[in-house]
Amino acid sequence: MPPRRRTDPTEGLAAVRAVTAVLDEGGKPARPALATAVRYCLEELAARYPGGSVEVRVPPFAAVQVIEGPRHTRGTPPAVVEMDGPTWIALATGSLTFSDARAAGRVQASGQRTDLGELLPLVPPAPV
Repeated sequence: MPPRRRTDPTEGLAAVRAVTAVLDEGGKPARPALATAVRYCLEELAARYPGGSVEVRVPPFAAVQVIEGPRHTRGTPPAVVEMDGPTWIALATGSLTFSDARAAGRVQASGQRTDLGELLPLVPPAPV
């Protein structure tokens, strides 16, 4: 059963577009918009790749468990991917690749099945 969405998809996509525009200009997005964009993209990841074998964390905004496999229920999960909000939005929109983010130290990943490169991007580019 896919996880329940908490973020309205229309509002989430609008937040992603707004945050991306600010990041593309080298600015710092407003925290409420960044929070909405991060949650929307994490919910999209969980909807597309349900499961419980990998936990994707974007503190302080949210975390989801994704990818089929052994389900984690207590303590620290065996497979964790963690990053900040702007990095997650860049990955979700395709403006940054997972391998480049990892090489630059913008993503911390431990455990098996934590290469999310094949699962991203999640959000199509904005229409021109």
